[in-house]
Amino acid sequence: MKYTAFIFLVTFFSFNVFSQRDSLNVGDKYLEDQLYIDITYNLLQNQPKELGKTGFSYGLTLGYMRDIPISKNGRTAFAIGLGYSYDSFDHDLKVIDDNGDYEIDPNLSSNKIKLHNIEIPIQFRWRSSDVNTYSFWRLYAGVKVTYNISNEFRYKIIDQSFSFSDVENYNKWQTGLALSAGYGTFNFHVYYSLSPMFKNATLNGESINSRIVKVGLSFYLL
Repeated sequence: MKYTAFIFLVTFFSFNVFSQRDSLNVGDKYLEDQLYIDITYNLLQNQPKELGKTGFSYGLTLGYMRDIPISKNGRTAFAIGLGYSYDSFDHDLKVIDDNGDYEIDPNLSSNKIKLHNIEIPIQFRWRSSDVNTYSFWRLYAGVKVTYNISNEFRYKIIDQSFSFSDVENYNKWQTGLALSAGYGTFNFHVYYSLSPMFKNATLNGESINSRIVKVGLSFYLL
């Protein structure tokens, strides 16, 4: 039922936006790419040398952008948005709860990080569109601020499973650079975090400076 309602709303708003655009003339101001979906393959960079590479990890982001044209033809614009992201990481860090103090150690067992974030993207936009063109080149670059609303660390040793939620060492506020570029439906997307994933976390006396990197596709609607 929820899925059907979602499809109906997207179709309804798309129809209204397209109808409005058909009534405009080239040169009129218009809004573009207000809803976005990012599907990504996630990586952890700057991992401690004791750790192996990140396993299969993925992310999904849904959000809304307020498009603000800054040129008469609408081809350049600023945009600010609000979105939700879910990220899953398969990694080699083990979080240990030592009487309320969290420690981080390397471990080769099954490890997962589950993240739920609110994100605020800010973009400068260039596109080759006009009011009656639905497929065009685009280049959107900017910054993305994320706030972590929930994090969960899971790992398994033999037949025992362990789970810790809302770990204090996780850096709740993070900022990164984001770029989306492409033509039509499929657009390449990359994100690189400028903030470390953890704060005040060490391994064998060295600071852990792991950073999130995302590579994938962006889809724009309306």
